Amino acid sequence: MAIVGAVMVPHPPIILPEVGRGEEKKIQATADSYRAAMQFAASLKPETVVVTSPHSVMYADYFHISPGLGAEGDFRQFRAPGVRIRAAYDHAFVHTLCGLCDRDDFPGGTMGERSPALDHGTMIPLYFLNQYLDPDAYRVVRIGLSGLPLPDHYRLGQKIREAADRLGRRVVLIGSGDLSHKLKEEGPYGFDENGPVYDDRIMDVMGRAQFDELLDFEEAFCDRAAECGHRSFVIMAGALDGLAVRADRLSHEGTFGVGYGVCTYEVTGEDEGRLFLDRWTGKRAEALAGIRAGEDLYVRLARAGVESAVCSHRRLPEKEMRDLIGRSGEKEKDAASDLLRRRAGVFVSIHKDGRLRGCIGTIEATCGSIAEEIAQNAVSASTRDPRFPAIQPAELDSLEITVDVLGETEKISSPAELDVRRYGVIVSKGRRRGLLLPNLEGVDTVEEQISIALQKAGLAADEERYELERFEVVRHY
Repeated sequence: MAIVGAVMVPHPPIILPEVGRGEEKKIQATADSYRAAMQFAASLKPETVVVTSPHSVMYADYFHISPGLGAEGDFRQFRAPGVRIRAAYDHAFVHTLCGLCDRDDFPGGTMGERSPALDHGTMIPLYFLNQYLDPDAYRVVRIGLSGLPLPDHYRLGQKIREAADRLGRRVVLIGSGDLSHKLKEEGPYGFDENGPVYDDRIMDVMGRAQFDELLDFEEAFCDRAAECGHRSFVIMAGALDGLAVRADRLSHEGTFGVGYGVCTYEVTGEDEGRLFLDRWTGKRAEALAGIRAGEDLYVRLARAGVESAVCSHRRLPEKEMRDLIGRSGEKEKDAASDLLRRRAGVFVSIHKDGRLRGCIGTIEATCGSIAEEIAQNAVSASTRDPRFPAIQPAELDSLEITVDVLGETEKISSPAELDVRRYGVIVSKGRRRGLLLPNLEGVDTVEEQISIALQKAGLAADEERYELERFEVVRHY
């Protein structure tokens, strides 16, 4: 058993007396719990400490593992330049972990180093740990987060455990991360009703060490709560996959409008009942099978189009398209007629693990029928969306697909004529045009809707004299 324990800790610079200058006493419970957590970590006598930090190098589609023999940093940006932290890296562990990523074609490694200096999300845990453990007695592995889905963060944690097992190291994980940044109006980021809900929920899950539930947090919910450390905790949970742990919830505070939570996890053995990713993946597969079984004809056609594009690298042939529609039966007679005889703009949206994976559409009809429009845009959404790499065959069973059939557009004179749930919006100025569909998760106001549409059009947020249009859609699941 190479992974011997883990701790979940925040990283507020103000907790350091040299930075807080008395203000740290306002979060005394967090400071006391921090010391207890690091005393616990030190008692496990780790040879390697893996720190996952939201403030290390971060990429949208890649996990950065800090290279080299070591690094250092200080707190000059927090008015305490005299506080310095040095870390010697476990080069052998990094090499082994990168090798496991390469073996599985997993997006993690040491490429893309920017500044090698330690970030405060790494330094603050080490500041406290070094009070109880000689910094020369252990080596550090520093890992950044990514924009990839939560299950990929969990899989990275599993690879950390495999690397530890291969090397026979005694390893402690530090999941560094604050909770919601929107707990109070007077806080630095204001208040959002999702903030306290996130903190209550994450502390409940982490306090029970029920790590599969971490994967059920929706991205839009986490964004509204402005959480910091969720993905860090998921990596830590992945490293503990299949292990029995003794969890201890030490404290939770939100004094400054930002949530600080501290928990410790002592590994006590193996437990096949705690193979959480396998459990979550099985439940997810069952849910997706149910969704797929209930898809209407428009979505079945889009899915066939995606599969044809991904597996055969071609648009769905017209014969296959007509055969699929022809098999629809009496209950979908009207839908079949609509698909073959009517023309309209169509958007095909693809999601995976609750996150957008591709979305391409046409504002107005460009093909002879809605069916052809769907087939065309299924190819574009799955292989040509510039925001994402092309969908791979192994992903097909994990996709959720929706089809939006657009109604006629109409010009409006004011945002007051919009309704974020009912109407989509088009903003245009000259040849630049941006569209946003209605009723999207995470878009709750007309102002947000217009702002995103302006970005899509390449127009500034304070742009003047642009035109507005609205439209309704029929969304198919």
